Amino acid sequence: MTDLSTFIADLPKVELHVHHVGSASPRIVAELAARHEGRSPVPADPAALADYFEFRDFAHFIEVYLSVVDLIRDPEDVWLLTHEVARELARQQVRYAELTITPYSHVRRGIPAPAFCEAIEDARKRAAADFGLDLRWCFDIPGEAGLPAAEETLRIALDERPDGLISFGLGGPEIGVPRPQFKPFFDRARAAGLRSVPHAGETTGPQTIWDALNELSAERIGHGISAAQDPELLTYLAERQIGMEICPTSNVRTRAVASLDEHPLPRLVEAGLLVTINSDDPPMFGTTLNDEYAVAARLLGAGPQELAALARNAVTASFLDPAGKQRIAAEIDAYLATAG
Repeated sequence: MTDLSTFIADLPKVELHVHHVGSASPRIVAELAARHEGRSPVPADPAALADYFEFRDFAHFIEVYLSVVDLIRDPEDVWLLTHEVARELARQQVRYAELTITPYSHVRRGIPAPAFCEAIEDARKRAAADFGLDLRWCFDIPGEAGLPAAEETLRIALDERPDGLISFGLGGPEIGVPRPQFKPFFDRARAAGLRSVPHAGETTGPQTIWDALNELSAERIGHGISAAQDPELLTYLAERQIGMEICPTSNVRTRAVASLDEHPLPRLVEAGLLVTINSDDPPMFGTTLNDEYAVAARLLGAGPQELAALARNAVTASFLDPAGKQRIAAEIDAYLATAG
């Protein structure tokens, strides 16, 4: 049997919870910072970014994240970031990814919405040609910016409607940002055919997840780790096989969980939830999707069979078309048969 790290490295994968700006590599962040040197607190030295990406808490993470967002000044920056994110995903054998994008943050910084969408779409097509990677978009409300951001995000989604757009999300802080206030925007997005994928239960309790389910009609839950505190919610999520986008290292780095050993991933798997493994903001958290599968293997005592099952979970929970799901699931099964 192939050793586990090699098995993980070559395992065909799907990534469902990974943020656009949060996936910028140290090289790209430093390159962008150098372009705007003197106008940004972000270091232009890749080696200094590890210290810059040490987060005191979730609020500090948001502050640092937005400082990186400030580096994206024009459509060329958007294209470069998107193409480089695709390159890194493909390097890890990701076949399909749903990338969370926050257009509001870029449009309010001066990039016109049509130019922004044109840049990500062109990069998506190039990624398919260059890397064989199928990218799709989740347009995400930055919760800390409130209802005006929700209105603008929805407007951009519906007016521009880039070909890769498949879902509508809600990110940012949960504390002080109740989910129910966003119901009208999710209702309109869903009426237009977009799928509902809000963050919930990352830094708050199970009620936030219930609100995402009942008020926002969530079809997947971003993070959702506090579900482990509520047996009734665990049963609900397991019975309906609602996809859970679990990002273990992220939860530790933002102080949502004290340590990896205390992470509720084993409890969620044991309860029968449709758990998927994801990287969130990988360079900021010093991780990769492959690293997250290795973390899952350790926490779950998992071998190739169980890791392949987690990879298949991501296929199942994705919004890929049935033929695409069948194709990637068959590739995972074929890989397990030869390497596992």
